[in-house]
Amino acid sequence: MKIDRVEIFDIEFAKRPVWHPVFVRVHTDTGLHGVGEAGLAYGFGHSAAASMIREIAEAMVIGFDPFRTELLWKRMLRESFWGLGGGPVIYAAMSAIDTALWDIKGKALGVPVHQLLGGRVNESLRTYASQLQFDWGPEFRILIDAEDYGRAAERAIAEGYDCVKVDPVMYDGEGTRQFDRTKIFSNKEMRLYRARMKSIRDAVGPDVDIIFEVHSYPGVTTAVQLGEIVEEFRCLYFEEPVAYLNSALHAKVADKVDAPIAGGERLYTRWGLRPYLEDQSVDVIQPDIGLCGGLTEAKKMCDYADIYDVRVQAHVCGGPVATMAALHLETALPNFLIHEHHTYATKDWNRELCIPDPQPVNGLFEAPDTPGLGIELNDEVVMRSPRMEVTGDG
Repeated sequence: MKIDRVEIFDIEFAKRPVWHPVFVRVHTDTGLHGVGEAGLAYGFGHSAAASMIREIAEAMVIGFDPFRTELLWKRMLRESFWGLGGGPVIYAAMSAIDTALWDIKGKALGVPVHQLLGGRVNESLRTYASQLQFDWGPEFRILIDAEDYGRAAERAIAEGYDCVKVDPVMYDGEGTRQFDRTKIFSNKEMRLYRARMKSIRDAVGPDVDIIFEVHSYPGVTTAVQLGEIVEEFRCLYFEEPVAYLNSALHAKVADKVDAPIAGGERLYTRWGLRPYLEDQSVDVIQPDIGLCGGLTEAKKMCDYADIYDVRVQAHVCGGPVATMAALHLETALPNFLIHEHHTYATKDWNRELCIPDPQPVNGLFEAPDTPGLGIELNDEVVMRSPRMEVTGDG
């Protein structure tokens, strides 16, 4: 079996112009194909990832045996030159291609991908409703008033979730997004963030878990300030309290805040994760399969984390292919904690991209038992977006 064609889709949405899932579909000379996704649907870089996939496909994927995932991963890392330095664009491209090859392997062998990763460990996957600051429902909406945070949580709980995640710091009292939260918070600001959290806790009661997320916007001082709120409402964990540019920062926060610390969506490969395991500054790692190096690398990162009693919640903020890849990985992990279901994953413009449409039932997910990842691109939709194709003919 050889790879003979690669398609790359850089998805565009009229309903959500800032959202750009990047998919790859890798074809073989046997007729089997596999799908993967790069993890740059948000922020800057989606078009760069799509172009990087094309360059790698042209250089080393066409003509390759899709079963030799370790060899291809090594070649992408070392022969790309930039793989040895790192960064989201090169690793996003590697991740998308790698995941598509695992899909092919599963289909060729007639087994789900989680079977190839070690087999089912978890019969079902507890799932949480992610990003309540964008509301929870069919429409995207920025929440400002504390009362609206409680109402969003109530809607999620009504669907069967017993855990929710929120970034109560993302927007100020006027609804302006705050990307830099490194300056010491005023009492007025702290009262606003606390009121939002109290509204959620009052709405869901004492037994529902809340994840406190801040997207690495704070500095150490402001993260420690927010830690008081995390502790007060007994949050399941404190996610991305500080940036990853200096690995020593997480350790300082972990030392001062009495709550589990989570992070990892901006960490790439085992090498990026290593200092956080060695200084034991994170309790939950959140590798993004579409960024950290694909399924080949994500499984290794999770196994290494288990040495340090660190739990896993894969970061999932993309299209439905990202959801399915995470479900297969988490199904096979002894140190799995909980699965993320982003509010974007519930929106019609994201759900129509693939067949089937993976959604939890009563706050629980199960990985399918169909061969491969168990998902296909919906050509009726994805063919409307920009597409590149690489073949052996150039």
